[in-house]
Amino acid sequence: MAEDTSSTEGGAPDGRLSARELVLAARRTIDDLTGYHPEAVSGFQWDGEEWLVSVDVLELERVPNTTDVMATYVVQLDDQGRLLGYKRVRRFQRGHAEEG
Repeated sequence: MAEDTSSTEGGAPDGRLSARELVLAARRTIDDLTGYHPEAVSGFQWDGEEWLVSVDVLELERVPNTTDVMATYVVQLDDQGRLLGYKRVRRFQRGHAEEG
């Protein structure tokens, strides 16, 4: 019986990507499409149809850095990492905590 090497080449044998691979795909997408370097992934969920990955980026650097303007983008991916859409969902200052 031949050994299946598809999982070592990236993704599961059925073409689905792991959570880590999906997050990396979302980070690359934001970097490529917006030019903003991702600083963090603040959310990752399956909504029943697609993966939603929230990526935080630095949009405007200021001094002091606690006043930097940050943004969160939500990237929509299928389970094979293909881009379905993305949008900026919020902007905020780095030094301000969100009330919840």
